[in-house]
Amino acid sequence: MNATPDPVETFRIEANDLFEQLEQALLDIEDDPQNKDLIDTAFRALHTIKGSGAMFGFDRAAAFTHHVENAFDMVRKGTLAASPELVNIALSARDHIRALIDNPDGADSVRGELILEDLARLVGGDPAPPPPVAETAKEEVKRTTYRIHIKLALDALMTGGNPLLLLDELRELGDCSLVAVADAIPPLEEIDPFACYMQWDGVLTTDRPRSAIDDVFIFTLDDMELRVEEVEVEPKLLGEILVERGMVSPDIVQSVVEGQEKLGDRLVKEGHLSSDKLRAALAEQGHLKNEQDRAAGKDGGVIKVQAEKLDELMDQVGELVIAQARLRQLADKSGDLSLKSIVEEIERLSGHLRDVSMGIRMVPIGTLFGKFRRLVRDLSNELGKQVQLSWSGEETEIDKTVIERLHDPLVHLIRNSIDHGIEASGEQREMAGKPREGKVHLSAVHSGAQVLISIRDDGKGLDRDRIRAKAEETGLVAPDQELSDSELFHLIFHPGFSTAQKITSVSGRGVGMDVVKRMIDALRGTIDIESRPGEGATFTLRLPLTLAIIEGLLVRVAGERYVLPLSAVEECIELSPEDDARSTGRDFLNIRGDLVPFVRLRGLFDLRGPITPYPKVVVVSAGEFRFGVVVDQILGGHQTVIKSLSKLHADIPTFSGATILGDGSVALILDVPRLLDFSQSREGQLKAS
Repeated sequence: MNATPDPVETFRIEANDLFEQLEQALLDIEDDPQNKDLIDTAFRALHTIKGSGAMFGFDRAAAFTHHVENAFDMVRKGTLAASPELVNIALSARDHIRALIDNPDGADSVRGELILEDLARLVGGDPAPPPPVAETAKEEVKRTTYRIHIKLALDALMTGGNPLLLLDELRELGDCSLVAVADAIPPLEEIDPFACYMQWDGVLTTDRPRSAIDDVFIFTLDDMELRVEEVEVEPKLLGEILVERGMVSPDIVQSVVEGQEKLGDRLVKEGHLSSDKLRAALAEQGHLKNEQDRAAGKDGGVIKVQAEKLDELMDQVGELVIAQARLRQLADKSGDLSLKSIVEEIERLSGHLRDVSMGIRMVPIGTLFGKFRRLVRDLSNELGKQVQLSWSGEETEIDKTVIERLHDPLVHLIRNSIDHGIEASGEQREMAGKPREGKVHLSAVHSGAQVLISIRDDGKGLDRDRIRAKAEETGLVAPDQELSDSELFHLIFHPGFSTAQKITSVSGRGVGMDVVKRMIDALRGTIDIESRPGEGATFTLRLPLTLAIIEGLLVRVAGERYVLPLSAVEECIELSPEDDARSTGRDFLNIRGDLVPFVRLRGLFDLRGPITPYPKVVVVSAGEFRFGVVVDQILGGHQTVIKSLSKLHADIPTFSGATILGDGSVALILDVPRLLDFSQSREGQLKAS
C-alpha cells in the first residue's frame, strides 16, 4: 500500500508552479509595466504563497513574502510604479522565498535582509509588519457568482455603442459565460439594420464588487435593461435554473420531466423555450459546476501525478507489450482461429494503452522554453549586451524524461550563443548593419518520430579560423588535414576545447559544450551546426520523441536479430546479384537515379553464419544523409520496448539499447547515426591499412 503523501512536500510541488508563474509575470511586467492583469497575476501568486506557506508552517517565508506582496498591492492601487528596479528586487525576492521553502535552514538570512532594505528604500519607509500567522492562513479572496441579463437600447448602435467591447470588458472582471439570445430579432422584412435586437444571458464569477458590473455599462445604464442577481455556487438541475430565470413555469417543467425525453430538447420542441435560452441555462449549469470544482480544489479536471508513478506505469505497459508479442508468437504457431481472434483484440487494446500511456508522458516543450527568459535577461545584463529571446513551436510535445534531461544542454547552448555569438556591443552590431539588440530564437518541430530543436542567434557566427588554429594548437587536427565545416565545427564539443580569450564566470574553461555533447548522446540524439560569418549560427538537436517504446523493423543477419527504428527507415529493396557481387565493404546502389551508399552488417560486425542467397537492403536516413543497410532477412514490424544496455556494453556506439522478443531472446537496437559514423571510421581504417 502506498504511504499517504506528505502534505509539506505536496505544498512544495504546488509552490514550484507558483514560483514559475510569478517569474513569468515579473518578466512580462518588465516589458509591459502598465498591464494590470500581469500585476494582478504577480500579486495573486505572492498572496497564495504567503497564505499557504503560513498554513504549512513556513512562517519565515510567509513573513518575508508579506513585504513583497504589500509592494505589489501598492502597484495595484497606483501608489507605486512597476519600475525595472522593483522587478529586479521582486525576482531576487522570489529566489529567496523559494530558498526559504526548499531549505529553510540553509536560506541566507543576510541576503533576505538586504532585499527587504532595497524594497523599503524603493517603497519609502519601513514595510508594514506582517499580519499574525493565523490570520494570514485564513485570508482568502472572496468570489461571488452573479446571473446577468443584458438588453441594450434599440438605438445603442446609433449612439456609438459597441456591444462587443462592453462584453469583453465584462469578461475581464472574472470567469464569465455569456450566450447570445436572438429571440427578439423580428422577421427579415421588419428588421431595422441600425437597431440592436440582440440580448445576452450569462453568469459571472468575480472577486470584484457588484458595482464593477454597473461600471462596465456606466454610459448606457439609463437606457438599457440590466438584471444582476447573486446565485449560490452549487450544482443545479436544468429545470431549477430555467424556473429561477423565469423562462418556464414549474408546472411545465414537472409535466415534461415525467416524459422520457431530455428536458431541454422537449421544452424547445413544444415551444416553451427557445434554443438560445436553453443554451444560456446549460452554460450557467456548466459554469456553476466548474466554479464548485475550482472551490473544491479541482483544477479543471487536471490532476497531478508523481513522475515515479508514470515511470512505473510505462514499465508495466512495456512488459505488457513484450507479453503480447510472446502471445502473438504462440498464436502464429497454433491453428486455433479463436485464439488468433483473441490475440488480435489484445494487440489492439495493448496498442491503445501504449499510445495513451505515452501520451500522458508527453509535455509541451514550451514549459521548458519559458524557463530561459530569466537566464537570457540575467546573462545579457551581466555581459552588458542587449539580447531578446523568442521561440516558436512551443506546443510541440516531447517525452517528459527528454524534457528533464534537455534543460542543461539548452542552458549551455544559449549561454554560448549570447557570450560567443552575439557581438560585444551595440555599436559593433550597427557597424555590421544589424539592430543594436541581438536575437536568440528557440524553435521546435516534429520530424517523424524525432523532434528537432534549434537554437539560432543573429551574431557573428562561428570563427572557422580561430577554431582551426585552436584545434591545431591542441593537437586535435594536423596542420595539413582537410576538414569540412561540419567536422570543424564539431571540434568545439571536444573536452576542454575553448576559443575564449580569457576565463570568465560565463565561459573559457571548455566544459559547457562537452557537457552538451555527452548529454545529447545519452538521449540518443545528434547535433547539427550551421554557421555563416556575420549572420549567426544555428545548433539543431535531433532527439527521439520518447525513450520508452518505439516502432521498429526487425531484421536478421547471420542468425542474429536486430531492430532498426522505423522512423529512420525510408524503404526496403532487394540487393541484385550484380550489386551483391561487388567488393565487400561500403558500396553504392543506384536507386531511381540516386547513388546511395550501403554497408553490410555481416562484415561490419564480423558475423559468422549461413549466407542467404537473396539479401535485402533497408534504406535509412541519418539527418540529411541516406544510406543502405544490407541484411539477410526482413522479419517485419515490431513494437520495441527499449531496455538500457548494461554498464559493460553502454559504450558500444552502434547500439542504443536492446529489446526482448516474443520468444524471450534479446535483439539489439541499432543507432542509425552512430552506425553511419562507425562504418565511415571502419572504412577509413581499412583504407589506411
